[in-house]
Amino acid sequence: MALTDADVQKQIKHMMAFIEQEANEKVEEIDAKAEEEFNIEKGRLVQTQRLKIMEYYEKKEKQIEQHKKIQRSNMMNQARLKVLKARDDMITDLLNEARRRLAEIAKDPAKYSSLLEGLVLQGFYRLLEPKVTIRCRPQDVEFVQAAVNKNIPIYKEAVKSNITVKIDKERFLPAQICGGIEVYNENGKIKVSNTLESRLELIAQQVKSHRNDIVT
Repeated sequence: MALTDADVQKQIKHMMAFIEQEANEKVEEIDAKAEEEFNIEKGRLVQTQRLKIMEYYEKKEKQIEQHKKIQRSNMMNQARLKVLKARDDMITDLLNEARRRLAEIAKDPAKYSSLLEGLVLQGFYRLLEPKVTIRCRPQDVEFVQAAVNKNIPIYKEAVKSNITVKIDKERFLPAQICGGIEVYNENGKIKVSNTLESRLELIAQQVKSHRNDIVT
């Protein structure tokens, strides 16, 4: 039985509807898959970027912390240097004041005589020589002689040895020396400087050495 045009048209429409439905379903399937792949890729990209951002800010945070540490260290060093500078200035002022007042020490006969006694005896002990020569200022010869006379017995008793002491009355200490003595062995090659200036310089070196120990 031959199909009429109407039947053909009907079958064509039916096939077209079927094809259209299949196409729509395929499009929906593709869209769904594309949406799924998009969401997966989007999630991957978001996670990747989030990790990059976290790494970036973590790096920045470390840089900021390092910068803070450097700044803190610089500030501490600057403060430390200011403290040391102030301390050095104070020590310098004290030493300068002490140098200015050295000359006043010799103006008090009682105190100066007692000081010379200690300087003379220390000179004996540091040299430990049987014969020594003492140099002093010309105005101090009598004070030094008295100190020698007092300390010879003390020295002999302490070291169980004799000592001969000569006060050099031809070569005196320089005029700028404020006081004290220099003690030499017999041939003059060994010297113990116990002038007021040398004692002050010894104190200054000890103070500076202590300062250096603090710095290091």
